[in-house]
Amino acid sequence: MNQSVLYAFLLSTIAGLSTMIGCIFIWIKKKTKNIIIASLSFAAAVMFTVSFTDLIPESYGMLAKEFVWFPCVIILLIWINIGIIFSFLIDKYLPDDMNKNGLYRVGIFSMIAIILHNIPEGMATFMAGNTDIHLGIALTFAIALHNIPEGISISIPIYYATGSRKKALLYTFISGISELFGAMITYLFLKPFITDRLMGYLFAFIAGIMLHISIFELLPTSWRYKNRGVTILYFLIGFFFIIINHFLF
Repeated sequence: MNQSVLYAFLLSTIAGLSTMIGCIFIWIKKKTKNIIIASLSFAAAVMFTVSFTDLIPESYGMLAKEFVWFPCVIILLIWINIGIIFSFLIDKYLPDDMNKNGLYRVGIFSMIAIILHNIPEGMATFMAGNTDIHLGIALTFAIALHNIPEGISISIPIYYATGSRKKALLYTFISGISELFGAMITYLFLKPFITDRLMGYLFAFIAGIMLHISIFELLPTSWRYKNRGVTILYFLIGFFFIIINHFLF
């Protein structure tokens, strides 16, 4: 294994495990209710904004290399809707056990969505780092910044639903390490088979899942606590966090 491959694996690991930084909020004990409201709303905004500013444009750009604009848009919408339907089916059949005010369900949902999101991110980080270390570092830093609120979206609901920091840390770690898993399967199996068309389908599919979770799980759960000002404020903060991230990186 050459040095560039090792660097690529290291960058993918750093990007993924930055998700764990979001766990710091499970040690803050003051104003528990507001922490839950703010974290859920903030995470909803991050997922919603990432879908429209990252995943959907990226998907369109990749599909546009294979199709002219009209079928490209139709295919994009089809795969977004497949993602929404997939997420809806998980929602329908996910058990309600240990569900406190919907928090446990939200945490599990967020973990599934972020694992599915992190695997192709790990692929992209690995390929960028293996090709150009400077590009890989820039991509890692940008991914790490938006992985932090993704960690919040898992750890806070799981912790406040179960009262267990170990579970919150474990579930967040599993979602974060999936980025390294994406890098590993790329290196071992997938690199020759990854095409723009396949990645375009995948990013649109993940965008659909994230849109469903942000609109139908995270926001409604935050709204249910009836502190609407905090919900709206932190949704706007999450939105601008991603927008500023784009301008800076």
